[in-house]
Amino acid sequence: MMESSRDRRVIRTKAIIRTAFTNLIEEKGFDALTVKDITTRAEINRGTFYLHYRDKYDLLEQNEQELIQGLIGILSTMQPVIDIEQVLPQIVRVFEYLGEHADFLKTILGPKGDPSFHALLRKMMSEHLFEKNVVPFIRKENALVPINYLVSYIASAHFGIIQEWLMQGRQESPQEIASIIFKLSALGPLYAAGVVKDSKQVTDRR
Repeated sequence: MMESSRDRRVIRTKAIIRTAFTNLIEEKGFDALTVKDITTRAEINRGTFYLHYRDKYDLLEQNEQELIQGLIGILSTMQPVIDIEQVLPQIVRVFEYLGEHADFLKTILGPKGDPSFHALLRKMMSEHLFEKNVVPFIRKENALVPINYLVSYIASAHFGIIQEWLMQGRQESPQEIASIIFKLSALGPLYAAGVVKDSKQVTDRR
């Protein structure tokens, strides 16, 4: 019981620190803020901060890694589908998770956040999708184009959509934005733009 109570306190304290950290990045930018800024905003003492983090860089890294690990956990539960549209509910789960962490993610991906986070996400995608096969039905040997180009395309396109969704205040629901990214990813930009009426036409034009 005591351990459970302590765990809840730790979770609550970290959440308070993360909220203060996120807001300060939005206001001042990561480079300009200090540990003192964070502890003052979070209304905690420096000793409490240092129980959990070495410095602001460790705070940033831990929160980014927690976000990525949660995303990997969701991707690892994705199952093969008979009908490609059955993958849509699985994409919805990803956007529900991103929505839960929207404030931090929007800030980190924003102009005052962490420029290296894009590269970190891209590395995660390449390593876990194509090397560790976190999603069992995605396999490197099945790719029809070189993996480096495939990862670059997927990362740029998907992260661009995610960033736009977050910056616009998540006006679309997870279901709606998942449908948008599905049409762009599964059927292609030419289909989404109305240039072709089905994916077969894209194949026939190669």
